[in-house]
Amino acid sequence: MEDRNNLTRRRFLIGASGAASLLGREKPSGASETKGEIPYRILGRTGEKVSIVGLGGFHIGSQANERESIRIIRTAIDHGINFMDNSWDYNEGASEIRMGKALRNGYRQKVILMTKIDGRDRKTAEEQLNESLQRLQTDVIDLLQFHEVIRMTDPDRIFAVKGAMEAVLEARQAGKVRYIGFTGHKSPAIHLKMLRTAFDHQFTFDTVQMPLNVMDAHYDSFEKMVLPMLLQHRIGVLGMKPMGDQIILESKSVSAEECLHYAMSLPTSVVITGCDSLPILEQALEAARSFRPLSEEQRSALLARTAKAAKKGSFELYKTGTQFDATSRNPQWLG
Repeated sequence: MEDRNNLTRRRFLIGASGAASLLGREKPSGASETKGEIPYRILGRTGEKVSIVGLGGFHIGSQANERESIRIIRTAIDHGINFMDNSWDYNEGASEIRMGKALRNGYRQKVILMTKIDGRDRKTAEEQLNESLQRLQTDVIDLLQFHEVIRMTDPDRIFAVKGAMEAVLEARQAGKVRYIGFTGHKSPAIHLKMLRTAFDHQFTFDTVQMPLNVMDAHYDSFEKMVLPMLLQHRIGVLGMKPMGDQIILESKSVSAEECLHYAMSLPTSVVITGCDSLPILEQALEAARSFRPLSEEQRSALLARTAKAAKKGSFELYKTGTQFDATSRNPQWLG
């Protein structure tokens, strides 16, 4: 399969690429800029400017009150967050529907809108993409990602003849999609296989989303095994689960602000965090406003404090358990 990436696309290094100190190189703050209240970084080689913190889509749909969830989205945008996360399968479509409503009245033009699909074959992927476009009330999705790449068989299915990639490339050519990425939370080895499978098909993803947090650094680490390859190929780094869906906080070894600042100090383009209330949104905004890259001493102290709790992955249940594996419980979503 031939990569049809637009050769005239502006090519920029990841805005936080200076953060390579956390991989033993230099400091992260050089390529960030402040826009409004919070810092912005460059999304890989796309050249898009994205807020250092992004709004997670799952919690938008799980919030009891639709009007309140719309208020959370618009408040986030009004205060400088321009990266919106979502997925076709979040809350049976409620997350996309609510975000579509929130992005009316000029808000759509202010954001980089990302959603994900589960389909592994061409037909299923095309159906889910078109449904997402309808729910989100938009003609184009800025970033479409293959969701829950958590099985070693997923890359081959996606890139197969009549696989999902064919549908997504066709959608990009038709102007329905601008950039293409993938996400997963299970194993760095699966992420590496997805990247290498793409390279074998002369394709380079625009973004990759993965868990990056104070626990990941100790156990089956995406930071150690996947992040270097993303930086090498100038792929935008989307950090997720900075608090492990709040589970990391239960370890009592680290605060919410420290979790966010750790992930922001990595060469992430954006750190996606779930906000199901205005106070939680304000926590994320304040972490972004107050952010200063961690020094090597601060980083080492955080890792020393979390080492014992992180040792067996007991606070990273998305890696070690199945409760986060929505497509495993719903295999029909894969097609």
